[in-house]
Amino acid sequence: MRVAAVQHDIVWEDPPANFARLAPMIERAAASGARLIVLTEMCTTGFSMDTQRTAEPVDGPSTRFLAEQACAHGVWVCGSVPERGAGHERPANCLVLAGPDGTLHRYRKIHPFTYSGEHEHYAAGDRLVTVTVEGVRLSLFVCYDLRFADEFWAEAPGTDCYVVVANWPAARRAHWQALLVARAIENQAYVVGVNRVGEGGGLHYAGDSRIVDPLGEVLAAGAGGETILLADVDPAVVAETRKRYPFLADRR
Repeated sequence: MRVAAVQHDIVWEDPPANFARLAPMIERAAASGARLIVLTEMCTTGFSMDTQRTAEPVDGPSTRFLAEQACAHGVWVCGSVPERGAGHERPANCLVLAGPDGTLHRYRKIHPFTYSGEHEHYAAGDRLVTVTVEGVRLSLFVCYDLRFADEFWAEAPGTDCYVVVANWPAARRAHWQALLVARAIENQAYVVGVNRVGEGGGLHYAGDSRIVDPLGEVLAAGAGGETILLADVDPAVVAETRKRYPFLADRR
């Protein structure tokens, strides 16, 4: 399956402006043959803690945008949005995966970023999510989750590819780059890490998006500007890697 990592800037707290920015990039990615198109964390608002302003109801405008784009181009599209759930006091940082047939899958970020106060504004998720898309088993994660290897380990036996969407600041870009490769190597799976660029909320973002193969080789990499990365993700390569190097069986 061809995957597109859409590394993009975000207009702060302005979903309609971001819909207009993202739609042509999604169209280009689909025209390039991508079956899965991955946007960033908080792809239509930026990493805002002003949930009174930005949080949307379930199936709100940002989710509808993702679903409409998936249906319009006959592809899968994902990105995270600030979403209020029924019965929850605080919204969740929710990674929404929209399918071409109207299917929606949701992963709610398990690890809010306490260093920035995210935990005071967003509720933590409590469930790992792996979805099979066109024969590829995808495990969904958001930004800070990348630092916690145990969840990645837990999903490894049933995963071909980890999808990690982020607003990871440039100040810690070396950590982002190293951890993406580490998660690929230790779990012998692909990692698609998609980070924003530009300025938002007083922070600078350098992109550094990556698509990494099960041996830790970087198949595609972005620098500091908007770009679309493309690479093929093949479950047979995952299976062969794990057969040739049966390291997962030795975990204790």
